[in-house]
Amino acid sequence: MTTVLEAYKYCDLCPRSCGVDRTLGGRGRCHAGAVPRVAHTMLHMWEEPCISGTRGSGTVFFSGCSLGCVYCQNAEISGGYLGAEYDEKGLASLFLSIEAQGAHNINLVTAAHHAPHISKAIFIARERGLSVPVVYNTSGYESQKALALLSGRVDIYLTDFRYHNAKTAARYSSAPDYPDVARRALDTMIKQVGAPQLGVDGLMQKGVIVRLLLLPGHLIEAKQILKEVYSAYGDSVYISLMSQYTPRAGIGVRFPSLARTVTPYEYASLVAYAQDLGVTNAFTQEGSSATDSFIPPFLAK
Repeated sequence: MTTVLEAYKYCDLCPRSCGVDRTLGGRGRCHAGAVPRVAHTMLHMWEEPCISGTRGSGTVFFSGCSLGCVYCQNAEISGGYLGAEYDEKGLASLFLSIEAQGAHNINLVTAAHHAPHISKAIFIARERGLSVPVVYNTSGYESQKALALLSGRVDIYLTDFRYHNAKTAARYSSAPDYPDVARRALDTMIKQVGAPQLGVDGLMQKGVIVRLLLLPGHLIEAKQILKEVYSAYGDSVYISLMSQYTPRAGIGVRFPSLARTVTPYEYASLVAYAQDLGVTNAFTQEGSSATDSFIPPFLAK
């Protein structure tokens, strides 16, 4: 009988398609092995209101990342070595325990490099009574293969759209293909889960939220992304305009333009542009969101 580990023998789960055998200890661009590592779980109160609600989103942070942005706020875990290992049954039990804590949903952060385990774990958890929505929290750099594994399993896609320009994507994430990959991924996500569905409590049950992180000095590019997404999908997605960019220590040495936070003018301009376009299904942030206090303490195990 085929196991989930078979998918890691010649890995092509992300757009990098490294081809390494992760079952023999190989690690590609995601830095992850063949068994998922969970660095931290928490009831997250600082996601979008329709995700966090009043009790929090049951967030599961996975170690490793296939994108590897130079400004990553979760750089502590992107190396793939922090956290405890969980197989698919262990993950299912973890999801159920988080639901039992009162979480409105199960929020899987940066999980693409373990899509086979994730898909199986969600199936097992549902069989064992998991009743809350599953949120897939992603950079947007998703392969069609991974998304196919998640079809029918994920209820809500919480996806970034980081770059409109291939040169920007290459400079900050070594991924010049990011804009095209993110476009295809977003289209697939919307086809899978459909238009937003909110419960009577205002919490999202189905749908897609597109996060647009404004980078300092990249207002024009952010507006290009916003226009493209809204022109293509209108109110069939929610758009989250994020001002929370926080410079990592020392980033200004190689990337001087990223050594500051976003100015109030830059963010106000992006919000005004969204209003001019007619965007109504949107979330905005307060200026105080640019702080590392929202980054959870990750655990080494």
